[in-house]
Amino acid sequence: MTWIQKKIPLSPRSRGAYLITEEVTKSLPELKDIKIGVLHLFLQHTSAGLSLNENWDSDVRGDLSDALTKLIPDDHEGRFRHTGAGEGPDDMPGHIKSTLVGASLSVPITNGRLNMGTWQGIYLLEFRDYRHQRNVIATINGE
Repeated sequence: MTWIQKKIPLSPRSRGAYLITEEVTKSLPELKDIKIGVLHLFLQHTSAGLSLNENWDSDVRGDLSDALTKLIPDDHEGRFRHTGAGEGPDDMPGHIKSTLVGASLSVPITNGRLNMGTWQGIYLLEFRDYRHQRNVIATINGE
């Protein structure tokens, strides 16, 4: 049984939904050596999230971001107790969205490849307007 763990720094991005499957797999050449296993991804941040979703139609990315913003809009009215010490109206809504979406996911590995559905891709959902550097901890377990 093999265990591999790496920190993957993602390109800084502002608010939106970003397909990062290729960015992740290019950072993990060890995947090709795993016949059967699991890739676990953990995002080290509290105002962004990870998700699996449609990877073909780019409109999905905009729709995901728009829907989450409508569900939990920026706080210009002081609705929340946490004000983020001047971090802006997107701070606490970003934390709530991160809680709903989640900061981790697991994907099976089969014969050296991520075993996702035809239309599935790995997404970073960034909930802040300012471009933040985000890191993902990738853990591979397999043989």
